[in-house]
Amino acid sequence: MNHTRPVAEMVPEPLSVMSCTELPQARGTILLVEDEALVRELTGDILESAGYRVLRARNAAEALCVFRQYQKIVRLLLTDVVLPGQNGRDLAKDLRAIRPNLRTIFISGFPENAVTRHGLPEGSMFYLPKPFSLESLTQKVRQVLEPEPEEAQV
Repeated sequence: MNHTRPVAEMVPEPLSVMSCTELPQARGTILLVEDEALVRELTGDILESAGYRVLRARNAAEALCVFRQYQKIVRLLLTDVVLPGQNGRDLAKDLRAIRPNLRTIFISGFPENAVTRHGLPEGSMFYLPKPFSLESLTQKVRQVLEPEPEEAQV
């Protein structure tokens, strides 16, 4: 009789208890904050397949906890604007108080002008409307994280 655990019960150790040295090498680490589970998982999977390391959080409180643990390696905050509890704009403000150079992309199902009218600083952070395609997501992340060659030489 086989006494091993079923595959469904074999869950990898949560990222929050792994050390930074155990994380795989990638093009950059992204903190993804999205309260809709399906959107969070699909977006994370797309980014991982594009070579990024993705730390996932369901809300601002969870994101802050993850960020405190991995702040030295997180290069990008990708957050929904509307989150339960604290919104994405306030989360970005809190994380940028810890790391002022943290790049941020806001995602939202609302039109950009409606989002910026509610407090997102126009021009200082990036915006990606939902629903977004695989191409538009990866293109926006590349645009924010990987500067053009002339920018890299400055």
